[in-house]
Amino acid sequence: MLFRTARNIGRLFVIGRTLARYNALPETLPQTAPGFALFWRWVGNAKEPGRVGQRLARALADLGPTYIKLGQLLSTRSDLVGERMALDLAELQDKLPPFPGSQARAIVEEELGAPIGTLFRSFDEAPVAAASIAQVHFAVTAEGREVAVKVLRPGIENAFERDIDLFYWLAELAVLVMPKLKRLRPREVVDTFARTSRLEMELRMEAAAASELGDNFKDDPTFNVPAIDWDRTARRVLTLERIRGFKVDESERLDAAGFDRDEILAKASASFFNQVFRDGFFHADLHPGNLFVTQDGNITAVDFGIMGRLDRATRTYLADMLIGFLTGDYRRVAVVHFEAGYVPRHQSIEVFTQACRAIGEPLQNKPLSEISVGRLLAQLFAVTEQFEMETQPQLLLLQKSMLTAEGVGRILNPDINMWELARPLIEDWMRENRGPEAQILDDLEAVVSTVRRLPRLVNQAERAAAELADGGLRLHPHSIKHMLDRWVERRISERIALWIIVVLLTVIAVRVL
Repeated sequence: MLFRTARNIGRLFVIGRTLARYNALPETLPQTAPGFALFWRWVGNAKEPGRVGQRLARALADLGPTYIKLGQLLSTRSDLVGERMALDLAELQDKLPPFPGSQARAIVEEELGAPIGTLFRSFDEAPVAAASIAQVHFAVTAEGREVAVKVLRPGIENAFERDIDLFYWLAELAVLVMPKLKRLRPREVVDTFARTSRLEMELRMEAAAASELGDNFKDDPTFNVPAIDWDRTARRVLTLERIRGFKVDESERLDAAGFDRDEILAKASASFFNQVFRDGFFHADLHPGNLFVTQDGNITAVDFGIMGRLDRATRTYLADMLIGFLTGDYRRVAVVHFEAGYVPRHQSIEVFTQACRAIGEPLQNKPLSEISVGRLLAQLFAVTEQFEMETQPQLLLLQKSMLTAEGVGRILNPDINMWELARPLIEDWMRENRGPEAQILDDLEAVVSTVRRLPRLVNQAERAAAELADGGLRLHPHSIKHMLDRWVERRISERIALWIIVVLLTVIAVRVL
């Protein structure tokens, strides 16, 4: 414990020195601690240009891969850092100088257990892209297929684990010093960051994510995922089909090739909506560098290290909340937050409705093309402290992804909102998932779940009674009779539930026919 504390304090000194060198903390912070103010004057650089968020982004890039990822996470937490800084951090580029191609070759050979010459007919020494976690080399397989080979950076796992330990230590210290921060669940935020980053560094998991996303769109030619070469994929190496096309932000090249940018935007909008609402499994890093327009005018995504998941209940909450905001039904927005358990019951629903109105009312006089759903979510998260709304990690990644996707939409056509293009899909999804038939299916699912649990509950009760009896605890005859009566009631309930299922299925069948 003492060694951990000393190591983390030493690391904090390095971080503080870097932040001071970039003048990357709010101006009021150094004055709050006299010792820190002295340190700040010693190593600080008051002439560093730009806003605080821009300076912080440069400092995090200097600190290395883990801190680049941390900055990207903080860009989703406007409730912690403020909206302006969150937007500045969203511009943080995930780029680092490449490591030598000879090291990449050695890692490939070690991971795949074969000489590079037997695996590939050719392997480009210079990488085509170098990010904080890995870099990518073009190659041609022994069978003659063009591929892209992603190779993890040497030593990245150990460096990451050291930094993650520091973040956990800081989260624990923050809650200890300022208990009110517990609402923001800093340890859970670090958990989310650690989990997603570890998945990024396990390239077989990235391959599995790509495979799942590809299966979800196997019947939709407008959105494609590169094929995976599983024989040349391991923990630190991922081999995918090479994609040839234009990045979605290469507007002049797209125009010169004769592509309709509005059509591309419509395809991008539909694919993102289907990932989030239809499948509940979405690519969470859809920046322009990860989206390509191929020769057939369709979209292909790459880099599947950061993926998000939303269960059906969260998707339903999200749809109800968005429609409430866009239609000005702020009471509905408040109600879904209380029903989802995001806002504690002891809070005032009337006051929370008023807070939602303060967020949504400025949207009512704007055309849909000027509305950012990503910023809407950010503003909602930013005003929740007074209502004790706990952080919802599953929504943070979505909010960041929405901002990124909207940025892509503005590049393709700044006058069209991607949500406006997806409106028919949204309306169809709402009819299917929030209409009467969907409600019947929800109720049916709840009944089936209850029926499935009944035998287990009875067995548990019988086991508990037997264990109590073996322990010498005698039950009063009235208690035994009560337990038997409850058991009989459950058995009767099970039969009634089964009949209810039959009736509901019959009703559904009649409506369908």
